[in-house]
Amino acid sequence: MSLLKYALPAVALCLTLIILPARTSWGAESDTLIFLHYWTGPLSGGINEMAENFNRTSPGVNVRATGFEHESFKVGINVMLAGGSPPDMFSYWAGAKIQAMVDQNYLAPIDDAWNEAELDQIFPPAVAQACTYYTHKYALPLTQHYVTFFYNTKIFEKHGITSPESWEDFIAVCDKLKRAGVTPVALGSREKWPAQFWFDYLMLRTAGPDYRQELMDGSASYGDPEVEKVFAIWKSLLDAGYFNDSPNQLDWSEASKLVQSGEAAMTLMGTWIIGLFDGQLGLVQGEDYDFFRFPAMSPSIAMTALGPIDAIVIPREGNPNEAKKALAFFSDPGPQMEMSRGSGALSPSRAIPSSFYTPLQGRILKTIRKTPHWAFNYDLATPPEMAELGLNAFKEFIQNPARYRKILADIDQKSGQFFKSRNQ
Repeated sequence: MSLLKYALPAVALCLTLIILPARTSWGAESDTLIFLHYWTGPLSGGINEMAENFNRTSPGVNVRATGFEHESFKVGINVMLAGGSPPDMFSYWAGAKIQAMVDQNYLAPIDDAWNEAELDQIFPPAVAQACTYYTHKYALPLTQHYVTFFYNTKIFEKHGITSPESWEDFIAVCDKLKRAGVTPVALGSREKWPAQFWFDYLMLRTAGPDYRQELMDGSASYGDPEVEKVFAIWKSLLDAGYFNDSPNQLDWSEASKLVQSGEAAMTLMGTWIIGLFDGQLGLVQGEDYDFFRFPAMSPSIAMTALGPIDAIVIPREGNPNEAKKALAFFSDPGPQMEMSRGSGALSPSRAIPSSFYTPLQGRILKTIRKTPHWAFNYDLATPPEMAELGLNAFKEFIQNPARYRKILADIDQKSGQFFKSRNQ
């Protein structure tokens, strides 16, 4: 059995003890609010500036932003909540992950702060809905990321390639690149979640958002022909050699660097890649890299944009009244723009002028606004327990695509058992 199963909780618990002081030293009497977040390494940018701006304008109360490595955060925050020693506020993903925490009664509603700051005037209805659970607001939206193709412009120019609009165009581009000795698509699925975007978009483009939602909530089956079709198409891409060797050995940033170096032409990734490309690798938007949306696959199916919304939530145990003051501040245009500038994300706020964004981000924003539907990525759209089963299946499929029917049969059985027990 892998040591990782035991190592992650152990590391998370150790970091909990190291990073967070005892509750008695930072409880209600303290003037410091602990804000735990997952924006570290290639994902870092903007969060420290937001906290510093709050601290300058709010004498008597300080926010201490503390970064926690992305993958360990997922385990560590649950250890803290279960142990009764959570931070005063923390970042989390809107959708099924926040839903699970609300169901466990871990989070404090923020309706009073939301209404006092008139946030329904600031955030669009779809974003506000993503922060609403059982009619109450529980989250302050901070970033909105869009998953799309990012490509090396010099590679495309060298081989006379333009952004594909249709699936047939996309396959032709991949064939041309492969014949030229360039890996068409970079994928780093070591942490599992990057593979989900391929499943998501193939599902959304072939079966549509309504069916996909039925699959996410358990009313459709992984044994359905719609799901088998997705895996058959995905397998054909892998069999054709369009992906780099051994995707499960790389993480998302390592795969992205294959695009930067020209070893691969493109990657399907969220807009947080902008923070990596610009902030760490020194690439220039529009000159070194650009984007195109996942191509259409059926004229009868409306297009859907995909991605996460990062939010800030407040645990019931902690310092909720003071933390809500910080939430109100973080909804203002200044902090929202700081986070966008540092992370590459779009702000969910309608108060941010379009002129704030770079030309590339502005085109991404227009693409999103012209797209009829928005969907959360797989692990934010289905319950966490089911998401883990699915992510494991995707990684196994990447390793051995010939077994996809067996993999589907296994996940169909496990999915049926999970949703049956959940609905009892």
